[in-house]
Amino acid sequence: MANYVIEPPEIVSLPIQGSDAAFPVRRVYCIGRNYAAHAIEMGHDPDREPPFFFQKNPNNLDTSGDFPYPPHSSDVHHEAEMFVALKTGGTNIAVEDALDHVYGYGLSLDMTRRDLQGEMKKMGRPWEIGKAFERSAPCGPIHPVSAVGHPSEGHLKLTVNGETRQEGDLNQMIWKVPEMISYLSAYFELAPGDVIQSGTPAGVGPVVKGDVMVMSVDGLGSLTVNVT
Repeated sequence: MANYVIEPPEIVSLPIQGSDAAFPVRRVYCIGRNYAAHAIEMGHDPDREPPFFFQKNPNNLDTSGDFPYPPHSSDVHHEAEMFVALKTGGTNIAVEDALDHVYGYGLSLDMTRRDLQGEMKKMGRPWEIGKAFERSAPCGPIHPVSAVGHPSEGHLKLTVNGETRQEGDLNQMIWKVPEMISYLSAYFELAPGDVIQSGTPAGVGPVVKGDVMVMSVDGLGSLTVNVT
């Protein structure tokens, strides 16, 4: 056993729907502008161009059902996304083999300090301060492939206080799940425990303390998150 000089951090894990087992998380990759309408609302051309990714930290994932409004921001936005959990990995994975590496799927929010992200964009700096803050990825349990298959279509919706903010369909993703996995594996060595957030449809917008966000995707249930 290693003789650590400090107490090692806890392993971040996600619950499995219908099981008392847990899924340990290694890395979290997030794809940007993966729905055409969202690309347009953010001021970008929706034409299919090479995808780009940023990362959140594993301990940004949070299943508590609460989202504490973060400091140093007055413009925090919701971005509703399906996530993909990998059971195996590798490099240069072929598109046709990519789904063999998937353990399951779930619901997540890519919460964003939009004002800070905007400042970083203007200065040409990384986005982490706007994306990878504490508890910035509220999420639900993983639904194993054995139970839900590989969702390639399905209505995605997010409401805030009962008002619909975001709506779309998984089939509207510019880069599909197999393509995301294949592309990432050309630049990173993917591994068991990796999680990929697959992008958000149009309608992103701000939340304030007291708001209640409810996200749903056909076949993957719903996720309720309170802004505290």
